[in-house]
Amino acid sequence: MRQVWITKSGGPEVLKVKESDDPEPKAGEVRIRVGAAGINFADIMARMGQYPDFPGIPGVAGYEVSGEIDALGEGVDSSWQGKDVIGMCRFFGYSDVICVPVVQLVERPKTMSVIEGGGFPVTYLTAFQLMIVMGGLRKGDAMLVHSAGGGVGLSAIQIAQAIGAKVIGTASAGKHDFLRERGVEHLIDYRTEDFEKRTLEITQGKGVELVLDAVGGDSFKKSYRSLSATGRLGMFGFSTGVSGKRRNLWTLLKAMWSMPMFMFNPIRLMNENKGVFGVNMGRMWDEVPRIQRWLQELIQMHNDGHLNPHIDKTFKLEEAADAHHYIQDRKNLGKVVLIP
Repeated sequence: MRQVWITKSGGPEVLKVKESDDPEPKAGEVRIRVGAAGINFADIMARMGQYPDFPGIPGVAGYEVSGEIDALGEGVDSSWQGKDVIGMCRFFGYSDVICVPVVQLVERPKTMSVIEGGGFPVTYLTAFQLMIVMGGLRKGDAMLVHSAGGGVGLSAIQIAQAIGAKVIGTASAGKHDFLRERGVEHLIDYRTEDFEKRTLEITQGKGVELVLDAVGGDSFKKSYRSLSATGRLGMFGFSTGVSGKRRNLWTLLKAMWSMPMFMFNPIRLMNENKGVFGVNMGRMWDEVPRIQRWLQELIQMHNDGHLNPHIDKTFKLEEAADAHHYIQDRKNLGKVVLIP
């Protein structure tokens, strides 16, 4: 077995490939020969020592994999043997072999490649929870999506198109043509434009029904002010607390200080008829049946032709550091995956 280890907190260069014996599946688990492993921002924060849910450094990151089952643990139905699957794992995804509880997996559709499967679960499940489960987005509603060119952003755009919702996206100017080709009518260059002002201009002062914000800090305040009456702000990240490629406590503290701690008080929310909620897929491990249902719904949406993962670039396991550089340099449009 080969795995990419976070050997210590730091920049991408701390990622190193190590070898060990192949694991054996425990009761209720299956062993997967990994064909692709998705990279998510949580992995980058774990590498920097800024992800509190990570079990500890040294350790192996990775939340999602795609591959073929080659061994079954006790109690697992024999029909799983040899199946191509996708699913989520509680870390250790940066591996060429991994054991995962079978309840966290679904069979990969024939119309989805193994590489696409490696980048499917986390971003689509996150977008689904934000938009459908908690955000209540409906046909005709307007939604503002920050970092529209990222993995969750592109997943959200496709789900919005599937249900007939309208999308306003923020992204650097170099990504606008790509996003227009994918049906995003209104785009905001977050580097040169005030997204709050532009959102209100685009909606003729009404605001949007839903905002997806993983930026954090002052962005949460501006996103809240961009909401219409009955609008909802879905918060699912804190990228403004990350500066550079190593942990910077000053940046983190400054970002925390700018958070709207007193903005979302109950009286104000009631008076303004607005809602605020948070999403963290990494805290949903006790909700496996619920996640399984959502994933099955997403697979059906894929089978219906609505959801097609966009894999921007692939890297070998030994190129994991290059993959992290690529993402942190904001070069990616969609998902980046490791290919064991």
